[in-house]
Amino acid sequence: MVRLLQETAGTIYELPCAFAVATGMRRGEILGLRWSDLLADRSRLQVVRTLVPTAQGLVFEQPKTPRSRRSIVLPDFLRGYLERQAGSQAERRARAGDAWQETDLIVDCGDGGPVNPDSLSAGWGRLLRRRGLPRIRFHDLRHAHATLLLVQGVHPKIVSERLGHASIGITLDTYSHVLPSLQSQAAEAFDALFSTETV
Repeated sequence: MVRLLQETAGTIYELPCAFAVATGMRRGEILGLRWSDLLADRSRLQVVRTLVPTAQGLVFEQPKTPRSRRSIVLPDFLRGYLERQAGSQAERRARAGDAWQETDLIVDCGDGGPVNPDSLSAGWGRLLRRRGLPRIRFHDLRHAHATLLLVQGVHPKIVSERLGHASIGITLDTYSHVLPSLQSQAAEAFDALFSTETV
């Protein structure tokens, strides 16, 4: 993940990648985020919409399920990315003048307008090929976020809430491959509590 963040630095994929890694948000949720969805101190955001490509064009829709409408606490490292984006948008807005689209979107296509989710995915694949990186879908960053949290011992219920899954059962089923290592950690924790001297 660290290398991906390094390789995307300075590209249009930098902020979407950082968001996906840091929050586990879906592609459309990231592209539908507005500055007004962030707390003033940028410590938390609300997921209230998703950007969807349709035959009629790009459409903002309600998230997939009621649980997809959620609040996500942001890690501190994401603040730097947000500050850079705010500065970049201010510069581009000043240059564009009346051509700037006032959408309040955090991730924009250069003139304030929305980024097509399909274009993001296609460009992401091209970037990985150019940089000689493993072929992973943008959506896989969401899975990486969840896996990293579970391996670090974060409770599956919290991971489920961050991902916006309809139930914790979906999270446990999706990431069952991580659970054997968590079982080993649980056994080691008990060994630490009840050493051989106490038996």
